[in-house]
Amino acid sequence: MTTVVRTRLFPSLPALALAVLVVGCGDGKGYRLQGKVTFKGQPVAAGRIYFSPDGSKGNSGASGFADIKAGVYDTSASGGRGFGGGPAIIAIEGYDPSAAGGKDKGDTSGEVTIKALFPRYEFTVDLAKESQTKDFDVPAEAATRQPNKKETGEVVP
Repeated sequence: MTTVVRTRLFPSLPALALAVLVVGCGDGKGYRLQGKVTFKGQPVAAGRIYFSPDGSKGNSGASGFADIKAGVYDTSASGGRGFGGGPAIIAIEGYDPSAAGGKDKGDTSGEVTIKALFPRYEFTVDLAKESQTKDFDVPAEAATRQPNKKETGEVVP
């Protein structure tokens, strides 16, 4: 009985090894995206940019992200992750570090309140499946729009 099990196992080993090789070939980090982020024509001083696959257009995979510092982002910088390309939902968060509200007197967490320049701004774009430089301009109207219930954390029926 043991011989039969080995006979059935060994023919599938090359296929298994090939599958492991193919799955393990990528580094899982996606393509490098870098560029500038502006708001009202000025660099966004601080923030975060997210690249999520647009499932409504058939794209899937891991999301990418990067910090925005002095109007520049780079997914290959520390704390960032590349994106696989294709149809994407871009989300940009921008902050004004000079307008920090400080912390409450009784707060011992060490957290500081930072003023958002605009509610989380989202839009769709088709990104090439290659490393690239892509600049984004958040329109002035983004500062006056009302965030939807999903963005505020309210329960959406």
